[in-house]
Amino acid sequence: MTLKVGVFVDAENVRYNGGYHLRYDVLRTFAGRNDRRLIRLNTYVAFDQERATQDPEYAKKSFLYQQQARQFGWKVNLKNVRRFTNDDGQTTIKANADLDIAVDALTQAEHLDEILLVTGDGDFQPLVTALQNRGCRVELMGFDNVSRQLQRQVDQFHSGFLIPNLVPIAYEPKNQWGRTGSCVRGICAKWFPDKGYGFLGFLDRIDDNSWITNARLKESPWKSVFCHINEVASDVTEDDLVQGDTVLEFYLQESPQEEDGLVAQNVRLVQA
Repeated sequence: MTLKVGVFVDAENVRYNGGYHLRYDVLRTFAGRNDRRLIRLNTYVAFDQERATQDPEYAKKSFLYQQQARQFGWKVNLKNVRRFTNDDGQTTIKANADLDIAVDALTQAEHLDEILLVTGDGDFQPLVTALQNRGCRVELMGFDNVSRQLQRQVDQFHSGFLIPNLVPIAYEPKNQWGRTGSCVRGICAKWFPDKGYGFLGFLDRIDDNSWITNARLKESPWKSVFCHINEVASDVTEDDLVQGDTVLEFYLQESPQEEDGLVAQNVRLVQA
C-alpha cells in the first residue's frame, strides 16, 4: 500500500530554532522516502510587506526563498506580518501561522494517510490528537527547542539535524556527508565512561529504517564511528554522551586499526 502524505512546514518556527537554510529538496526526498505519494507540500512563510517596501535586499531575499521552495514543488503560503502598538507606544510584530496550518491540515487530512509536521511548537498538540483521531499517522520533525509533550504525542519524531544534508553545515560549503573528511551530525550510540571511549552513530542515507539503530545490520541506515574522549569538546558532558539523544557534530576519518572503520574527530554539541 502506497502511503499518501502531506507535509506542513512552520517555516518561521524552524528558521528561529536551528533550521535556518533548510533545503526543501531534501525535505521532499525525506517525506517521499520508500515510494510515499506526496499529496500536499505546504510551507507557511512570514512576509513583511512594509519592510519589503523600504528594504530592497529583504524583498529580494524573500522572493528568492519563496521561488526556490516553489521550484521544488512546494505551495508557499504567505503570512503577512502585522504590527500592533500598545498604549505605551511599544510595537509588537506578529506573523503566527498556527491557525492556517491547523485548518489546512484538518481539512486535507481526509485525503492523507500520513502527515509530517515540521515545527517545534507545542501549541500543535491538540492538532496532532485531532489528526490521529481521524486515522492519520502523524510524524514530527524539529530542530532546537522542540516541545517534549509534542514529541510524545506524535507517532514518530525525527531530529532534522540528523537527516543527511537537510540543513547545510555553514562552514563546510562543499561538505559531502558521510565521506571520509566530511562533517556529519549524529548521536552517541554507546559510551564507556570508565574506558574513555565509545561509539557514535550517524544516518548514512534516507530511508524508512532509521528505527533499526544497530549499525551492524545490513538494513540499518546508521553507521558506527569510534570516538575517543580526547576528541570530545570540553562542553560535552558525560551525561550528554550516555543519554544517547544529544545531537553531536563531528568529522569522519578512516580508522588506522580497522579496515573500512571510521573514527570521529572534533566532536562538539549541536543540541543539548
